[in-house]
Amino acid sequence: MATDEELQARARALSSPIRLRILRLCLHKSRTNKEIADLLDINPATSLHHVRTLLATGYLDAEPARRGNRGAKEVPYRSTRMSWGTKLPDAAPVLLETFLQEIDGLAPNEIQVLRVGLKLTEADQRELLERIKDVVSDYALRPADEGGVATSLFVAHHLDQSAN
Repeated sequence: MATDEELQARARALSSPIRLRILRLCLHKSRTNKEIADLLDINPATSLHHVRTLLATGYLDAEPARRGNRGAKEVPYRSTRMSWGTKLPDAAPVLLETFLQEIDGLAPNEIQVLRVGLKLTEADQRELLERIKDVVSDYALRPADEGGVATSLFVAHHLDQSAN
């Protein structure tokens, strides 16, 4: 069982869109700090700070070091998938910002969107969200298909203030 201090450190680790993007980058493929920095267009020192935070909290694992193209030692990192089950208080702003960063530069036809307005009881809302969570969890916890295509899903639910 994690201590309160460990839980707080884990929550802080997931409070950064950059760290969430690093976890996504390392989900299906091991990546070195340089690869991560290049893909996110950030300084390698900044990337390493975030990688170390994710390592310290168990969200990333370091794989055995290898020799890079120029013979330098490099360490590949892989997501542990632990972030999937971590509950975060007030996660919406960081998750929304991460989503917006991840889709930045995509053409509209590269994003599939589903939007619907519903009028449900509180019980029906809870049931809908639980059913969505169950379906997504089923897919998220499956082993990655090596021949598959990496994909992301962002689901948001909110009360419709304009319909009142």
